[in-house]
Amino acid sequence: MHPVTVPVIVVGAGPTGLTLAIDLAQRGVRVVLIDGDARRAKGLPSAGSKAICFAKRTLEVWDKLGGDLGQRMVDKGVPWNVGRVFLQGDEVYSFNLQAGATEPSAQSSERPAFINLQQYYAEEFLMDRAQELASGDSPLIDIRLGHTVKSITQDGSQAILAVTSTSADSVSSNYEISSRYVVACDGSRSTIRRSLGLESQGRTFQDRFLIADVRMTADFPTERWFWFDPPFHPNQSVLLHRQPDNVWRIDFQLGWDADPEEEKKPENIRPRVQALLDKAGMKTEFELVWASVYTFACSRMDKFVHDRVIFAGDAAHGVSPFGARGANSGVQDAENLAWKLALILSPSFPRRRESTLLASYGSEREYAADDNIKQSTRSTDFITPKSEISHVFRRAVLDLARQHPFARSLVNSGRLSTATHLPSSPLHTADEPGDVFADDAMRVGSVVHIESQGDTRVIKKDDVTYLIRPDGYIAARWNTPIAALVQAALDKACGGITC
Repeated sequence: MHPVTVPVIVVGAGPTGLTLAIDLAQRGVRVVLIDGDARRAKGLPSAGSKAICFAKRTLEVWDKLGGDLGQRMVDKGVPWNVGRVFLQGDEVYSFNLQAGATEPSAQSSERPAFINLQQYYAEEFLMDRAQELASGDSPLIDIRLGHTVKSITQDGSQAILAVTSTSADSVSSNYEISSRYVVACDGSRSTIRRSLGLESQGRTFQDRFLIADVRMTADFPTERWFWFDPPFHPNQSVLLHRQPDNVWRIDFQLGWDADPEEEKKPENIRPRVQALLDKAGMKTEFELVWASVYTFACSRMDKFVHDRVIFAGDAAHGVSPFGARGANSGVQDAENLAWKLALILSPSFPRRRESTLLASYGSEREYAADDNIKQSTRSTDFITPKSEISHVFRRAVLDLARQHPFARSLVNSGRLSTATHLPSSPLHTADEPGDVFADDAMRVGSVVHIESQGDTRVIKKDDVTYLIRPDGYIAARWNTPIAALVQAALDKACGGITC
């Protein structure tokens, strides 16, 4: 039987896949969302808290997806702006990510720099919104949980998936489904990537870390605390974060020779946690909620776009957890891709322009992945020095940072996630010769916050005219706009036609 054809199939219902499916549906594109997680098919949350740190930019993206998504995340999450860095038992310095900014209120559209929220809550709220778009007389999302992709082929005009579904009574059935485009958001062990014979290339770091989620009532403030060589865990590093439900995320560096299976045992985790509490002078009971030992790589695929198959999130790129660049960059992938796919799939869009606009997703997000990998690699090298000179350098920097602000910029406990500036996008128009601009934060390639979902638009601010893409990037700017120049830039920003 010939497979059913749909405009877009999204494989993977994590934060990246759900964000993309919702964004596309809100733009009127019908989406089939496939996920093979057996727990999700039974209505259970995914195992473990996984990602917990979501950036302001991610919250702004979710604000545009309806269902009061951004506010639900903030209401449940733990907002934070302050971080502290320690060497052994002493604080070296602190930082405030929103220094000078007005403190956001519960009803303010201004989002905190970060919230900590277990990934399963983020996925729950996103799935609730997806379910809203999957209901009614004309549903735009077809959600298929418990459906596993086995293989994929493509013929130039469509991609065809072979899928196995398992019913509640464990009866399996096979079917095929095809689409104009398939977006692989199926994680670091992507079935789609493997089926196409593609790989990610990069660097694996020879160190191991223990993640321990611990439920306890503790007096630690709602801040990010990072220790280098603490007395309770000497010669290693430790990171402490608060999550909702009185759960605390503690990352312990273990070293490359640590046995992952042994380190995950509760009898080996509890003494580490107790040592931290004893040093802090806290007497409290605690419960181990979840634990994992990980080794990570900074890597990416050579290309994110392969004909009718597009890769996003962890399926396309991977970074260390320091800096919260994984899930946040995946959400930015989704935002970048959604408006472009919606435009390509609109009836009036010329087929000859498809490859140009789609290629811009590849070039822009590959550039962003390289930036994230660079930042993540630098963080990891500072946190886990592997040579004597690296240790000497780190100790010198930390000692200087106690008294000298210039040295604090060299301390790297994880450069935190931000939206990537795109200085050379194929969709952008360079400044006109002679134009002078006072606000460098509003330069071409920067991201500005747009309150509502919408098309590319022209706005004026402080006597400067800006062309803003649907994902908030500034595509062009002028001191004195000329209609022909604005139209040409608008056409360029949309792959060659007005959008």
